[in-house]
Amino acid sequence: MLEHLFGSKTRYKLLRLFFRDLEKPLYVREMVREIGTQINAVRRELSLLHKLGILSVVEEVPKEAGPKKKYFKLNKDSLLFLELQALLLKEDTMSEQSFINTLKDKSGKPVLFLLSGCFTEDQKAETDMLLVGEINQKVVAKYITQYENDFGKQVRYTIMTEKEFSDRRHVMDKFLFGIFEGKHIKVVDQLGV
Repeated sequence: MLEHLFGSKTRYKLLRLFFRDLEKPLYVREMVREIGTQINAVRRELSLLHKLGILSVVEEVPKEAGPKKKYFKLNKDSLLFLELQALLLKEDTMSEQSFINTLKDKSGKPVLFLLSGCFTEDQKAETDMLLVGEINQKVVAKYITQYENDFGKQVRYTIMTEKEFSDRRHVMDKFLFGIFEGKHIKVVDQLGV
């Protein structure tokens, strides 16, 4: 959605990449690899973002870098920094909600669908997503891979049949107990958990 507002998919992808890690300086070829766009398009957009004051050129490069690499970093003093950050955060929230709804509707017949880990900011969680029921694993893998590519974060997911879930719950399985004791969100709960 925002790529239409920004007028360029490359510019949008670059902004998302920079806002993913606010402190990390990036060099051109690294950005090309990360966003999968041609180098000339990346250079053109970097030049524009630099002229607008959104990006700055970093004089100090990381120690592990070789010579003559030009690094760019977000300019937190830019007048647009907070507005862009808020806009991208809102778009992420909307896209994440869309992803969850798509999974709920297209994954099969989930009787239990829980979110934890990266979706609830629970660093201790062993999984980010639990799906129980008649679940199409290929469909889930497809949408999760797409989400991981779009958002640049890995999603750890667990799929169980109702019987497996019931058996593990009956024996007070440590993995399940950890999910229920930790921070989690119920998307679907036909089991009354």
